[in-house]
Amino acid sequence: MLCFKEFKGKTLISIWFQNLPLIHYFYSMLKSMTGFGKATKEFENKTVNVEIRSLNSKNLDLSLRLSSTYRDKEHELKSEITKLLERGKVDLSVYVESKIEETPVQINTDLAKSYYNQLKQLATELNEPTTNLMAQVLKMPDVLKSERKEPNEQDWKDIQSVILLAVEGLNNFRSDEGKSIEKDFETRLGIIADSLEKIKEHDAARIQNIRDRIKKNLEEVVGKEKVDNNRFEQELIYYIEKLDINEEKVRLKTHLDYFIKTMKEPAGGRKLNFIGQEIGREVNTIGSKANDAEMQKLVVLMKDELEKIKEQTNNVL
Repeated sequence: MLCFKEFKGKTLISIWFQNLPLIHYFYSMLKSMTGFGKATKEFENKTVNVEIRSLNSKNLDLSLRLSSTYRDKEHELKSEITKLLERGKVDLSVYVESKIEETPVQINTDLAKSYYNQLKQLATELNEPTTNLMAQVLKMPDVLKSERKEPNEQDWKDIQSVILLAVEGLNNFRSDEGKSIEKDFETRLGIIADSLEKIKEHDAARIQNIRDRIKKNLEEVVGKEKVDNNRFEQELIYYIEKLDINEEKVRLKTHLDYFIKTMKEPAGGRKLNFIGQEIGREVNTIGSKANDAEMQKLVVLMKDELEKIKEQTNNVL
């Protein structure tokens, strides 16, 4: 059962896993999908070792390595791991070393005796030696049988407690990686934002430069005295409207702000990916409309930083 409460500005998630409480404090920050966790604990009759690792994935892809004794617990365990980790390609291995000598197989004594007596009687009737009958008896069907040990409920609770410690370690690893990714995002978004401000500066002079260049070329072709200035201004307005990037600049700034805001939300990896695509659309449109060498250089810089951001968003939870 998951219980969400606000506690001193944090989201307190109290997770009860088979009556075992595990408390996590999640700050609103990025978390990586890549991580590793390990936990070992000694009990009176066993040692439990748990390793868990995760890689990026669109959904939760969980692979379990668990003793066949606890096979009936797999569904329950997968359900709880899904709640705790949400996404990623996750490998969970649980190793239990028993401190008590256990016999892995049982001998069906009654059946073995029956086989032995029959073989001995047959050997006597055929006048054959009876010195190696036990070896033959042990090869007979159903004499040796593997008995599946029923899981002890306390043993399973002990194993769960170690699994939760390993999962907690994995989540801590993911959080640490998330901090590094967040800093990288902030740096690259800052470069894009700075480039956008420089584009705004160039854009003010760009239109006038385009106007002067077109008028000069027109005068050279048809002659200055033959240029109809009124008609020229009308046609120029139509042409410059196609080069106008004011809407793109506003939308790009909005997307950058939204990206930063979403970074503070838990499990926002998919949303960040979509926002990155929207940023790319605006940058591409600015590049196609720029018609200015300096602005094109800034667009190339923004595209380069955005590609690095998009690579990282694929690894964000």
